[in-house]
Amino acid sequence: MEKTKIILDCDPGHDDAVAILLAARDPGIELLGVTVVAGNQTLENTQRNARKVLQWCNCDVPVYAGCPGPLVREKIIAADIHGSTGLDGPVFPELTKPLENEHAVMFMIRTLLESQGDITVVTTGPMTNLAMAIRLEPRIIEKIRRIVLMGGSYTNGNVTPAAEFNIIADAEAAHICFGCGRPIVMVGLDVTRKALCYPEIVERMGKIGNRASDLFVALMGHFCRTQKEVFGWEGGPLHDPVTIAYLIDPSVLTLKPMNVQIDLRSTISYGRTNCDAFGYLQLPPTAEVAVDIDVQRFWDIVETGLRRYSEDDT
Repeated sequence: MEKTKIILDCDPGHDDAVAILLAARDPGIELLGVTVVAGNQTLENTQRNARKVLQWCNCDVPVYAGCPGPLVREKIIAADIHGSTGLDGPVFPELTKPLENEHAVMFMIRTLLESQGDITVVTTGPMTNLAMAIRLEPRIIEKIRRIVLMGGSYTNGNVTPAAEFNIIADAEAAHICFGCGRPIVMVGLDVTRKALCYPEIVERMGKIGNRASDLFVALMGHFCRTQKEVFGWEGGPLHDPVTIAYLIDPSVLTLKPMNVQIDLRSTISYGRTNCDAFGYLQLPPTAEVAVDIDVQRFWDIVETGLRRYSEDDT
């Protein structure tokens, strides 16, 4: 079976951490590198968190730090959800995994230019790194097999009524990426809010009994509590890993082609992903937008992914 080659661009973040766990050991995925951006927390914290997660589970995947803030707007973070470190909850050992010297944007450019056009770029944070790479070296555009992102919504946001965090955190970057002409799969709040990590899910994953499942339980302890405090959820929506679950098994999502445009000019709706679900504008689709998720299948994928660490990481 041919592996899906990916660059995972993220801002860990509790749900990003689970996405890393799923991608790093799946036999159908070749994780070329983890690139990190400011988002859920500052770049100093997010790059450190990516290294902590990979070190915890003995995954030899390089980590590259990228842009410390958005292209245009002022930086925002999500400390109310992810805490002062961006990964509050778990207690990690002393960090020894190094950070690569190469900038994440330059790693993206180099890796894509050297590729055969077979690399999928997965973004689970603000799209700043990818947008900057596209602007610096437009030749990479034709080398991107597709972009799979967690971000946006065709219904309601989670920062404002209109906008989801990853998009509003750098809407100009999202505009560049959505307009680059490559195939896009948008995994938005419309489906990720259905993947609620209820207490029985945490208990189910905890019974696996390896280092990955232990980390999952510790992550969800903090994440689910803050999601309940902020949004009233009885279980935290596990947004970012849905992108990886889709790559592992595309049937987990139902997609609909839509013309998607990023609102950059409004005040009240800045950062909204305007998704033309009914084709009002009679414009060609620019993305495949996730409209439904097989929640049971999703949690099966998560459990299988965590179990892949059992043999040598107990």
